[in-house]
Amino acid sequence: MSDLTGTDHGFVTADEEQLHAWAMFRLVRRDIISPDGERFSRTHMCSPGAVAVVALTDSGEVLLVSQYRAALGRRVLEIPAGLRDVEQEAPLDTARRELAEETGCTARDWSLLGSIHSAPGITDSEVIVYLASGVRFGASQPQGPEERHMTVLFMPLTRAIEEVFGGVITDAKSVFGLLAAERRAQRGP
Repeated sequence: MSDLTGTDHGFVTADEEQLHAWAMFRLVRRDIISPDGERFSRTHMCSPGAVAVVALTDSGEVLLVSQYRAALGRRVLEIPAGLRDVEQEAPLDTARRELAEETGCTARDWSLLGSIHSAPGITDSEVIVYLASGVRFGASQPQGPEERHMTVLFMPLTRAIEEVFGGVITDAKSVFGLLAAERRAQRGP
């Protein structure tokens, strides 16, 4: 498997140009030379990355949010998440902060589920996904209009998995996080 992932395998970056920058994102054009000498260009978005949280109650319910996503022009059902937009903040601290801001919840126990690259053909964004258990409720601190109008809900993890396979939950970080949490629950702590 190591030959299929990892190093550049002979691809060399010849040049890189920032085409545009906004907020914490950059649009970059990269000129690349392939192993056989062909020069080509690719454009992608650079991102600070994000975190996501599968938050479980002691009764086995998962915390989900339904919020408007401008790129899709509709509401999306997903696990809580947020950009790593605070410089030098550890990913776990970002996850704790985002969970509290969006939902008002905190958690007793935290562990890493893994990370994903949800769209590697267009962005370098990595989403680090955590499992939070022993959820406790509090007051949310929404940031921006989408969060002020989001709906926070709980459902059994088993039903959330059904919603993944039923095409209701389609967000990549949520699909990964929910499936990873279910697998961990099946294997035990």
